[in-house]
Amino acid sequence: MYYAYMRFHIITIFPEMFDSYLKESIIGRAIKDKKISIKFYNPMDFCEPKRRVDDRPYGGGPGMVLRPELFLEAYAAAVKNFSRVLGRGSAKSARKTSHNLRNVKIILFSPSGKKFDTAYAKKSARKYTDIILISGRYEGIDMRVQKILRAEEISIGDYVLTGGELPAMVLIDSISRQIPGVLGKYESLEEERVSSSEVYTRPEVLKYKNKNYRVPKVLLSGNHKKIEEWKKR
Repeated sequence: MYYAYMRFHIITIFPEMFDSYLKESIIGRAIKDKKISIKFYNPMDFCEPKRRVDDRPYGGGPGMVLRPELFLEAYAAAVKNFSRVLGRGSAKSARKTSHNLRNVKIILFSPSGKKFDTAYAKKSARKYTDIILISGRYEGIDMRVQKILRAEEISIGDYVLTGGELPAMVLIDSISRQIPGVLGKYESLEEERVSSSEVYTRPEVLKYKNKNYRVPKVLLSGNHKKIEEWKKR
């Protein structure tokens, strides 16, 4: 059984990166139809005046590390929106809160994390009503955030990105597709259809640089049995 809605809570220092993507196409319509909701929590909003959101790493090394207390404050603000368990929304209550919440998933993006796939998206849509996505930058977030919140580390592939914003968009897209009504019809889910990766539409014959490119004859035959066999190739 899938929940009829999903709330995504994104912790990021660059919320503006999501603006264009979330306004368009299926995701934009899902937000408008209240099938999903997206809220942002910027750790910089909790940063003291004249202080940075990051600091030098202990032990030396290149780059800067994002400060843990700011991300815990952002997490507490996210929890405050949907949980009665939270007391006053302070970083001190974050650890206690994270262990008591139901139907909530906390994800922190990491190149070394568990590989995200469609099965994970399906499980998330069935099990959770709220997903907190923690997006790092620079050399990453102080590891104590992951340990305190017991966040699951997730990777979207065997490559390194400059931040967790793109992975967050990937998860929002993939998980939202599983929410009833987001795609209109259940059959619209590609993973639920028996389908070839080859798809065709009009015109029947495409002329390009003096060559004709035709739609496979079987798709024009009207023989549904043969068409399904072709799709199962």
